Amino acid sequence: MTTAERQGAYPGIFITFEGGEGAGKTTHLNFLAKALREQGRDVVCLREPGGTSIGEDLRAVVLDENNTALCDETELLIYEAARAQLVREIIAPALERGQVVLCDRFCDSTVAYQAYGRGLSREFVKTANEFACQGVWPNRTILLTAGDADDAVETGLQRATKHGTADRLEQAGLAFHANVNRGFFEIAKEDPERIRVVSSLTPKPETARNIFAAVADIFGWDDLDTCFPAGFFEQVAIKHADHKAVVDQSANAMGAV
Repeated sequence: MTTAERQGAYPGIFITFEGGEGAGKTTHLNFLAKALREQGRDVVCLREPGGTSIGEDLRAVVLDENNTALCDETELLIYEAARAQLVREIIAPALERGQVVLCDRFCDSTVAYQAYGRGLSREFVKTANEFACQGVWPNRTILLTAGDADDAVETGLQRATKHGTADRLEQAGLAFHANVNRGFFEIAKEDPERIRVVSSLTPKPETARNIFAAVADIFGWDDLDTCFPAGFFEQVAIKHADHKAVVDQSANAMGAV
C-alpha cells in the first residue's frame, strides 16, 4: 500500500522527523511549525514516545537510565503502546479535522532502534508498527543526519549529551547507535517517495531551507524565496526551546484535541 493510499482517508497532513541522537529534529520541527502557523495553518506538534499523559508515563519508563533490566522485547512493546495511544487520542483526530501534525519520531525509529539496533525481527517490528499505527502513516518523513551512516554516530551523541546527561537509549553504546544509523539509511533507500534525507551538518538556515524544500510540494511552496521573506531561514539560528517544548500543552490537555 502506498503512502497516498494509507493517508487518503484523512484531510490533514502528517509529517514526521526521524534521525539518530542529536540530529536536530526538535529545532527544525519547531521552526517548520512556526512557519506553518504564520501562514494560518493549524499545527499540532508531538514527540514519541509521549504526547499523551499515558505516553509520557511510558516514556519515563523506557528512557530511565536506572531501568537496566528492561529487556528488548519489553522496550519494543512500550514504544508501540505509547504510539497506539498517541495515534488514537491525538494524531488520528487531528488529521480528521484537517490539521497539520508534526511528530518528533514515529514508526521508522522503531525499525531503526529495535530491529537494526536491538536485533529484533524486522518483520515482527513491522507488524507491531502496523498494529499500533491503526492505518495512520506519514505523508512525508524528514530523515535528518549528522553525517554518513558511520560518522553520524559520534557527532550526534556529542550533540545529544552536551549538557552532561544521557538517557537509557543514549547510553546504549557506539556499536548500537552505528547500527541504528545504518538502519535509518536503509529505510530511506527503501521508501524514497516518503522519506527525504537532509543533512544537519550544514548551517541551521541552510538545513531549514532544505527541509522546507523537501515538503514544498505538500504545502504548495513553488518558490521558497517568494513564499518566505528575505532572512526568514536565518531565524532558525536563534536558540529554540528545549525538547520538552515539542509537545503542545494543548495536546496534553484532556479533550483539547
